Amino acid sequence: MLLQQVQEFKLMSNAPRASDEEHHDDDGGQLTTAEAKPKLKRPPMYRVVLMNDDYTPMDFVVEVLMIFFGMDQEKATQVMLAVHTQGKGVCGVFTRDVAETKAAQVNQYARENKHPLLCEVESV
Repeated sequence: MLLQQVQEFKLMSNAPRASDEEHHDDDGGQLTTAEAKPKLKRPPMYRVVLMNDDYTPMDFVVEVLMIFFGMDQEKATQVMLAVHTQGKGVCGVFTRDVAETKAAQVNQYARENKHPLLCEVESV
């Protein structure tokens, strides 16, 4: 009885399923199956950018980069100097939802601390 159930199970597990694509083999007309794989596309990415202004202290910009973007002191200082000398600096590249959330958090934090620092999102 148990042997019969095992044999039936093997037959059922080897049978082609309706969700499988069927392919014919030219070497003998045997039928083979291959599951269709969904084609996934990477989501579009967005830059989170800090804009320079004449009033926000450099130390505050470094603090923001460390808190919201997980940068160490050295990396945060490099990005802050890029903001200061080039007018803007890239904090990171993220999916749209993450980028917009981080920019909103930075802008809110800057307002709460009475600084005009502006964080924007740009498409890559």
